[in-house]
Amino acid sequence: MVGAGVGGLATAGALARTGWQVTLLERAERLRADGAGLLLWPNGVRAMRALDLAGGIDAIATAVPYGGIRRPDGTPIVARAGAAALGGATEGRVGRVQPEAGGAHVTPLVVHSEDLHDQLIAGLADGIDIRNGITVRTIRATPDHRPAVSDGRHTWEADLVVGADGAHSTVRARVARQVSVVSAGCAAWRAVIPWYRAPVLSAALAAGGETIGSGYRFQFAVLGERGSAGGSSRGGIYWVATALGAPRPEPAAMQLTLLRRWYSDWHPPIGDLLAATEPGDLVQHAVQELRPAPRSYGFPAGPGGVVLLGDAAHVLPDHLGQGPSLAFEDAATLRSVMLDAIPGGSLRDALDAYSRARLPRAEKLARQSRRVGTVLQARGRFTQRARDAALGAFSPRLLDKTAAEAAAWSPPH
Repeated sequence: MVGAGVGGLATAGALARTGWQVTLLERAERLRADGAGLLLWPNGVRAMRALDLAGGIDAIATAVPYGGIRRPDGTPIVARAGAAALGGATEGRVGRVQPEAGGAHVTPLVVHSEDLHDQLIAGLADGIDIRNGITVRTIRATPDHRPAVSDGRHTWEADLVVGADGAHSTVRARVARQVSVVSAGCAAWRAVIPWYRAPVLSAALAAGGETIGSGYRFQFAVLGERGSAGGSSRGGIYWVATALGAPRPEPAAMQLTLLRRWYSDWHPPIGDLLAATEPGDLVQHAVQELRPAPRSYGFPAGPGGVVLLGDAAHVLPDHLGQGPSLAFEDAATLRSVMLDAIPGGSLRDALDAYSRARLPRAEKLARQSRRVGTVLQARGRFTQRARDAALGAFSPRLLDKTAAEAAAWSPPH
């Protein structure tokens, strides 16, 4: 297993609990998460359940009612509750698609990255060999030998190599050479403001919400309850800002200064949220995608093979917030197809089954995310007016449908 993000940790634990001997190789010197938040859709929660990882989700996640879409001056574009542009849905508390007049909508869950990481670490089975500080540099995936990875000093052979090493995957670069990571034209910043620094929100804004301007987007949601830990041990206000252009090379303090400048005339509480944010809260990442998409996620090698998972398999311009949930779907699917696989024919058949199950799903969500991004990132006065009119007339139905389709996935049996 190469990579210890959410997909790698979930897969390592799931395979180990079904009898596989797992070695987990991670580039960082220790296993840790960033200090921001993540969104979980109902499909991601179902996948976590299939992996026996969702038992504590109620304790760390907060449901986020949809607060509508606004212009930078605060006037509504979409005022009624509809599809959750921030993310997913809940069943019971974590997965129900809730009916309403004219369709169905979903309620997102927000969770602190560190809380989710702690839950995934707790889900690792005994006996997993965790190696930190390992930078995988070469991959062997040939017909005549077991697959293997090496950091230049040590080589690890295995029946199955799982590449869960992120958008700039070394594993993918070896087995899918035609694929490149390209910019989707924007960058994003995430942060969680802890409660002791968080501004008090008005009743009208307590549900959170989304604001879109000319090439800029800002979303925020409450994580836990003020005055107590709430559902999370790391509560606060979670926000995401997206801006057209490349990621900023400046230090975090300068990035935060730029964000405050860009959003200085946007409606409350956006300015207050940015003012309460400290540089150490800020997590920047490029919004990217793969071009062309891989033709397969499974690659035979000797009696076994190599498989891609999470961002190593599908980097989406993730305007739908589906990244973590798709990684959990990958892990649940891989666990299912590997239950009875043994080195040789059945393991190679399992790789084919995994790829056939995951490719259409990822491709569909990539198309949907690009469409949503095109609408939400309109620039220019006339383009914005057309966008706002389209959102006001069609957004509730369109976004409800998109969110419901994304949430409809169920684990394989």
